[in-house]
Amino acid sequence: MTTDVEQTTVIIVGAGPSGLATAGCLHQLSIPYIILEREDCIASLFNKKSYDRLHLHLFKQFCQLPHLPFPASFPTYVPLTEFLNYLNEYARRFNVNPRFCNVVTGAKYDDGVEKWRVVAEVDDGGRRWYEGRFLVVATGETSDVFVPEVDGLSEFKGEVIHSTEYKTGKDYEGKKVLVVGAGNSGMEIAYDLSNYGAKTSIVIRSPVHIVSRWSINLALMLLKIMPGHLVDSLLVLVNQATHGDLTRYGIQRPKDGPFLGKVKNGKYPIVDIGTLKKIKHGEIQVLPALKSIKSGGDEVVFENGRCYQFDVILFATGFKRSTHLWLQGGDCLLNEDGLPKQMYPNHWKGENGLYCVGLSRRGLYGAAMDAENIAQHISKLI
Repeated sequence: MTTDVEQTTVIIVGAGPSGLATAGCLHQLSIPYIILEREDCIASLFNKKSYDRLHLHLFKQFCQLPHLPFPASFPTYVPLTEFLNYLNEYARRFNVNPRFCNVVTGAKYDDGVEKWRVVAEVDDGGRRWYEGRFLVVATGETSDVFVPEVDGLSEFKGEVIHSTEYKTGKDYEGKKVLVVGAGNSGMEIAYDLSNYGAKTSIVIRSPVHIVSRWSINLALMLLKIMPGHLVDSLLVLVNQATHGDLTRYGIQRPKDGPFLGKVKNGKYPIVDIGTLKKIKHGEIQVLPALKSIKSGGDEVVFENGRCYQFDVILFATGFKRSTHLWLQGGDCLLNEDGLPKQMYPNHWKGENGLYCVGLSRRGLYGAAMDAENIAQHISKLI
């Protein structure tokens, strides 16, 4: 155990794509930094907690990090393995060497010395102290696994897992699987399960936009030359024409457009990779909100009063941020849920040299822009 304080200019918390992008931009400007990561690898969400069939949904040019384009040989929609190779190369190219197994437990701005003081617990049970003029929160939107409380869940006789534990549907052939959560992960996992012969159902309790790959990528290009509300309207019209009326399948569309809804409520549009066709053909059953597990643990009860038996419940219910547990004095920048208080494009900058990256609800593209903005801003200040 040591009480020595390591000094630097910038402290980055998190070594996912957002943290790597920030480190890469700082490296390009020769600005000293330290990057702290609680796991033992970079991009742990992709390295440890992603399913095998994962592909990035957007064109690769919307997903690359600053100063390093994807290789021309990469496919348009980059698969998981190639993306991990790219992130490893990014870390090597820009000499990014995170301090792994550093779990940040406190960060506070010291007015006396005008620096951020950060303390982290390490795997040997000790603590390490860091001090820097600037602090960058790069822990992302997908920080800590979230599983909702369900009455009777502890009595369920089958298997209960989170989407971060799921790898492939081949382990579930012939099983009755309920996917709870209709985000992109839930919909793609349901598709994967069905492909492997699982009897798949998915809970879609809230209205969602389902868009095709080509239309969402076209819309992103149009956003550069058209107002967002017009692009939203066009995207809705295109996908209504493509997919038809989905209410007969238990799927409602939100009132807000796909992009407005994402920024306003954090609801990402669902990029369809074949799940909708399976729903229409009856290969995947859509169910309303999950209510409880019946006494005895062998049946699941839904809001419409119906009950079904399942062998597996898979929660694709997303994540929560835990920034509020360790960041003191961050109220100027982040709300209680760990998301920026200011709307885009002013979301990334707080007070006293505090920044956040990758929290604009604009995916990897937004994280790359945040990283460049932060590095340029710090460069001007020093």
